[in-house]
Amino acid sequence: MIYDVLEKNLAKQKVSLLLGARRVGKTALLRKLYANHESSTLWLNAEDTLTERLLAERSVANYKRLLGNKRLLIIDEAHFIADIARKAKLMIDSIEPLHIILTGSSAFELVQNAAPLTGRTITLLMHPLSQQEWQATENVIQTVENLPERLVYGSYPELSTITTERDTTFYLNELVNTYLLKDILIFEQIRNAQVMKDLLVLLAYQIGSEVSANELGKQLGVSKNTVERYLDLFQKAFIIFPLGGYSNNLRKEVSKSKKYFFCDNGIRNAIINDFSPISARKDVGALWEQYVIQERRKFKDYRLEVYQHYFWRTYDQQEIDLIEVENQRLQAFEFKYKARNTKAPRAFSKAYPQVSFTEITPTNYLDWITEG
Repeated sequence: MIYDVLEKNLAKQKVSLLLGARRVGKTALLRKLYANHESSTLWLNAEDTLTERLLAERSVANYKRLLGNKRLLIIDEAHFIADIARKAKLMIDSIEPLHIILTGSSAFELVQNAAPLTGRTITLLMHPLSQQEWQATENVIQTVENLPERLVYGSYPELSTITTERDTTFYLNELVNTYLLKDILIFEQIRNAQVMKDLLVLLAYQIGSEVSANELGKQLGVSKNTVERYLDLFQKAFIIFPLGGYSNNLRKEVSKSKKYFFCDNGIRNAIINDFSPISARKDVGALWEQYVIQERRKFKDYRLEVYQHYFWRTYDQQEIDLIEVENQRLQAFEFKYKARNTKAPRAFSKAYPQVSFTEITPTNYLDWITEG
């Protein structure tokens, strides 16, 4: 998985950017890496003001003194260090052998200001636990039994250590309010935090549906530009991800709309404060769609595959949940919590006769999101 990718890259004169939301386990992963390479590794915590002082003088001499004979530098939460990209560039260009790992809980600083590192980076995105990772500690029967719970509470690692429903819901609410929104409020100095939270609520009720920045703005009493800015910030904080409409320039295909999904079901349900069991929910179809798309992204990302995801719809409302494009090869998928033997829409079959169409349900999803 992602640990093996990091381990393999240590011999490269590169900077690994390990990104992901807070509490997904980045620090725990790096502690394991550090334990296996302690003698050759320098670990710095960027939230410690001492680290900032140690890196403040941007000179080769300073960094050589700091590193000594270390060949691996880990800077946790590196986005707190001013001008970190230029400092990392100087080190990686001037000190050999060296591999640097920078972690970040937001893409605000590390990615936006990473231009000096062009050609020197390996970017890895860490998600909440994938089903493939859960399988290391559970058998198939347990996986089946745990699915309804994961649709409601999601897959954050610490949930495996929490035993009561009350503590689980408290943890997820605390995660949303204390951690996930923290970077947005700190780095962007948002003045109207309530509007930001209200927008997340609106998105949470519209997962799987196309959204309009204009309409959201009207509901919130803010401009379209403000909505689009917040949507961008939510993506950079790894709270949501978008799906655009797929089109091969056919006149009937919708291509400019977007759908937004949350990166974890538990986070979405915490935002609307609804942890009702699956048997009592009316949104189970939307939760299922969001869950399996998330898991497919984890599967593809950890295999370092290059892919694109879209939805497909025509103006006369024929639609498909997911189009996956990889090496110019298309596959189409529909998500049903209860199997319905769904067929591809007629317009899609006519326009793309060679593209496979698969219905993903709880009976066949595991092969789609794991090694099988």
